[in-house]
Amino acid sequence: MDKIVIKGGERLQGEVRVSGSKNAALPLLASSILADGESRIRNIPPLNDIKTMLALLKSIGLNVAYKNEAVKISGKAHTFEAPYELVKTMRASALVLGPLLAKYGSARVSMPGGCAIGERPIDLHLKALKAMGAEIELKHGYVIAGAKRLKGATIYFDIITVTGTENIMMAATLAKGKTVIENAAREPEVVELARALKAMGAKIDGEGSDVITIEGVNELGPLDYQVMPDRIEAGTLMAAAAATKGNVLIKNCDLPFMEALISKMKAAGIVIREEEGGLRVIGKRRLKSVDIKTLPHPGFPTDMQAQMMVLMSIASGLSVISETVFENRFMHVSELRRMGADIHTEGRSAIIKGKEKLSGAQVMATDLRASASLIIAGLVAEGTTEVSRIYHLDRGYDGLERKLAALGANIERVKEKRISK
Repeated sequence: MDKIVIKGGERLQGEVRVSGSKNAALPLLASSILADGESRIRNIPPLNDIKTMLALLKSIGLNVAYKNEAVKISGKAHTFEAPYELVKTMRASALVLGPLLAKYGSARVSMPGGCAIGERPIDLHLKALKAMGAEIELKHGYVIAGAKRLKGATIYFDIITVTGTENIMMAATLAKGKTVIENAAREPEVVELARALKAMGAKIDGEGSDVITIEGVNELGPLDYQVMPDRIEAGTLMAAAAATKGNVLIKNCDLPFMEALISKMKAAGIVIREEEGGLRVIGKRRLKSVDIKTLPHPGFPTDMQAQMMVLMSIASGLSVISETVFENRFMHVSELRRMGADIHTEGRSAIIKGKEKLSGAQVMATDLRASASLIIAGLVAEGTTEVSRIYHLDRGYDGLERKLAALGANIERVKEKRISK
């Protein structure tokens, strides 16, 4: 098993390019199930979650070729099952449920797994599909669904759900009649999926708002599309540059989708300016404490909460970070405390008293974004930090340690030594 070893204290400088968005790529890959012909999707990062989704598409019978961050997908499914062996590591695997049901009238999908950051049940997906005429039963850990043809319906999500919105949007493209999704997710990745589906011939209106309307069509053509940049990777690199008082040009950013994050970073004293080719981030001085409350888009993204907590741990003053999206997303707190951070939690809020310095320690990643936060902490800590269980990191970041090393960080990936019994 690998770990990341960091010797802190280096100032990040130079240029870095943001990879394609994992959270946008996964539903786009699932949408290829809906298409007739060969779909081509570019700017697909070589991440573990991506590899899992490609393996899943292969397992149902599609022809999949992945090379140089581009994938070609063609053929028809000959089985409609997403097995536990693949689904257990990634909740986004549930995104094949809607497309399989819409295209083939049948789906058998294992209940999904993924990061342990809180409950993300798919009951909202199932309730919506039932409203569209699907017959659904839960048996032996699987969702078994069937429908001759889904019918348009008005769907109201009690809780905003990104994957639920994406799943039902894909299902509705081939349903008979009109589907209206109320209290829909407004995330950029939802907008990206809508754009891609419309390029395939879908009739969708309202993406980016809380009401999305889909008029079903009889068939969809293949997709030819380039995935948007990863806004969370961009934000993570921005946080790393700011934490180390660096000066970094971050290329391939989607600025309109990052306004909430940029606003908070500027309030904390980080210099951020748009330049030709990207976004320049400069950490000139000690940061100022700011309060943060995570919210669905266009609010502050929960996926940047852990990284910002590191910045507040070395800022001047007291800050409060409130997590409203996932109930179990403070697992990185105990690890940051091991590095000297002064953090106290009360329910879904963390109170952080900024300190001048953190100290290197052996820490353990608990989820994807926690991994990134511990690496940022290691960049600014005195001494050496070792981050273990970085398989979480590989689910969502394309060579983060290589990108940071190219900016001047003293960071490397090494094999952990096994302790003999």
